[in-house]
Amino acid sequence: MTQTNVLNAARDERAGYRVDVSRGQRVGRVASEWFSRPADERYLSLSELHAAVRGRAERSRTRTVESSAIRVEANRDDAERLTLMLPSEDAPLAPTHWSFGQLATMVGAPSAYLRQLPAPLAAINLQYGLTSNRAELIKTLEVRDGRAELRAVTSPDYGRIFDQELVAAVQRIAGNGTGDTRWKVPGVLDWSTGIYNPRVDVTKSTTTLYASDRDVFLFLVDDLNPIEAGQLPDGSPDLYFRGFYCWNSEVGAKALGIASFYLRAVCQNRNLWGVEDFEEITIRHSKYAASRFAHEAAPALTRFANSSPTPFVNGIKAARERIVARTDEERTEFLRKRGFGKSETGKIIEMVLDEEGRKPESIFDFVQGITAVARDKPHQDARLDLEAKAKKLLDRVN
Repeated sequence: MTQTNVLNAARDERAGYRVDVSRGQRVGRVASEWFSRPADERYLSLSELHAAVRGRAERSRTRTVESSAIRVEANRDDAERLTLMLPSEDAPLAPTHWSFGQLATMVGAPSAYLRQLPAPLAAINLQYGLTSNRAELIKTLEVRDGRAELRAVTSPDYGRIFDQELVAAVQRIAGNGTGDTRWKVPGVLDWSTGIYNPRVDVTKSTTTLYASDRDVFLFLVDDLNPIEAGQLPDGSPDLYFRGFYCWNSEVGAKALGIASFYLRAVCQNRNLWGVEDFEEITIRHSKYAASRFAHEAAPALTRFANSSPTPFVNGIKAARERIVARTDEERTEFLRKRGFGKSETGKIIEMVLDEEGRKPESIFDFVQGITAVARDKPHQDARLDLEAKAKKLLDRVN
């Protein structure tokens, strides 16, 4: 059966794909972003998102100043207004909520307490900290186009990667992110039918392109080109899609990161289902962060976007064919030797029996059982530990 025929056979009459989300991992990172983003942080295309983050980057400037040279001013007529005067400037800067917290932390003052004080009292405390600050030098990110604003305060060695640099790197492989290339905002899984529909209008409710005043987050998939890697128990193809998400904060709220993976579906709440081969890289905003992004992260994203799925498919097939246990005694011994307790061993075997209609025999069977048990773990540490063990098993086959 050719790849084209397999995919045609898997297509539902509504042009979706039948998928089995009971396998693989469930990853909730995108769902967390989806739940927390207000409407003004949601964008409908990469061009719209890039215009927003590029605009604020162009209005911003960075410089290093002596902390003792900063003057904190408070308006006695407005108990909540506090501004900063930096060297060689005539106009005061209003700190954002984020930069105020950074500044307070840098000088050893409790930001939550300072926010509760009237501005004159907060200014006195903050001024004392700046004058006696051992750090001496700080790096600022300022906007003086229109309302003068202090966006970030970091150490002098902070290696800033602007949000627009990450979005531009994604645009080079994903165009507008709405279907003009292979990469696009994902579709939606219909739980009632088990059909994943890749063709869904990009709206504020469905988009996975986000940016706030302190960060950016993007999630895209190649879900119009499914990949077959083996078969389901009923003989239908086990289909996957490629996906990646990435994030950054140019104001120091988080590191830059990129995660790539294969997945079987995305639900309406933007949970990722049936995830396999999850890989993640992060780059801290240290002194040479911009260079690392140019030479490591951006090329890695391009390589994944243009890579062949053959190694992944072959790895899954090899895991399916690698029989490691045929009896109950062998199954128990296989799992116990790999660090699973008696209770977990029983649950893994029962999970495979329940979902596959037979007990585990191959590496792939055990991996699916482990990840299924992991999905039910209420604590993230325990879930990640199990998923790491499953990945280690799969990696040994390749």
